[in-house]
Amino acid sequence: MTDEMKTDAAASPRFNKPWLPIRIRKLIGLVLMLALIVFYAMIVMTVAVTTSVPDNGIIEFFYYLVTGVAWVIPAAAIIYWMQRPDTPQD
Repeated sequence: MTDEMKTDAAASPRFNKPWLPIRIRKLIGLVLMLALIVFYAMIVMTVAVTTSVPDNGIIEFFYYLVTGVAWVIPAAAIIYWMQRPDTPQD
């Protein structure tokens, strides 16, 4: 191996092809997000109707406020996974 080849190999990090390219991750993420929103809404509505969420307006307001914002945590994890770049960061 010549000195020129050594410097070229050391200067540029080796790019490994990702297991899932970003386009495939975005497609999978889209399906996961749609499924998350549909199933989460069904679960929240079922819990609100079948359990003892009181008919008190303030308690209902806070129940729907908390459950309406809680889906953002798993959605953020899915979006973070979808948006990872394919190229290595320098």
